[in-house]
Amino acid sequence: MSGGGETRRVGQVKEVTSLSNPIVKDIRSLAMKKFRDQQNAFMAEGLKLVIDAIDLGWTIKTLVFAKAQRGNATVEKIAARTVASGGLVLEASEKVLGAITRRDNPQMVLGVFEQRWTALKDIRPTDSDVWVALDRVRDPGNLGTVIRTVDAVGANGLILVGDTTDPFSVETVRATMGSVFAVPVARASAEAFIAWRAAAKATVVGTHLKGSVDYRTVDYARGPVVLLMGNEQQGLPDELAHACDQLIRIPQAGRADSLNLAVATGVALYEIRRHALPTVGKDHG
Repeated sequence: MSGGGETRRVGQVKEVTSLSNPIVKDIRSLAMKKFRDQQNAFMAEGLKLVIDAIDLGWTIKTLVFAKAQRGNATVEKIAARTVASGGLVLEASEKVLGAITRRDNPQMVLGVFEQRWTALKDIRPTDSDVWVALDRVRDPGNLGTVIRTVDAVGANGLILVGDTTDPFSVETVRATMGSVFAVPVARASAEAFIAWRAAAKATVVGTHLKGSVDYRTVDYARGPVVLLMGNEQQGLPDELAHACDQLIRIPQAGRADSLNLAVATGVALYEIRRHALPTVGKDHG
């Protein structure tokens, strides 16, 4: 953490009631990407998300819980795990929690975690692997929903291409419903993605309004697949469209000429997964 947070000792438990507390200021600043990048940190709200993140090996910097949670055995256990790992535990008033989360009815527990990125060079798709690549995705809700869908389908991860919204923004993390901790995320320029694609030996399938092939008629079972989705407003630029092995379209029967990005990704991804891995996993109807 920056500011006053740099001088604190790790593995502490503190009580905070003031919004002017430097550690609280540091956490509140995570609402802005500049400070998330400076601190290499982000915030996740909710006890379940915090537990899942720690169980999945993410590094927790700070745990904040409401005074009303004092005596809650589950909260106390996660607080002990935070301290044992060298993190800071704050017992905060609801006023402080509300200010941090910018919500009138804030979650009673939140965690500040180190960001984690997967290096593009380390992604080497094999066999029936399925990756999703998003070009310049702008909307945090769309990105969060795609991350959640990638997790639900059992795909391998996500590649963010170009200038995209931040997967660690508060809005995106909320929309993932915790899947941000289960899905590897990489980032790359369009040029770097095209160079990686040439060496990856995966079939790159892009959705495009001018796609000549119905997405349901493609055989996705021949080796690893990368599903490439375009920007919400502009779709795939020519340089990325030309990098695709196959351009597909999702037929529209009504007046709408396109689907929401997250919905289109989900539709295509489940069809790809149906070919690549016949049994997706748990059946939720």
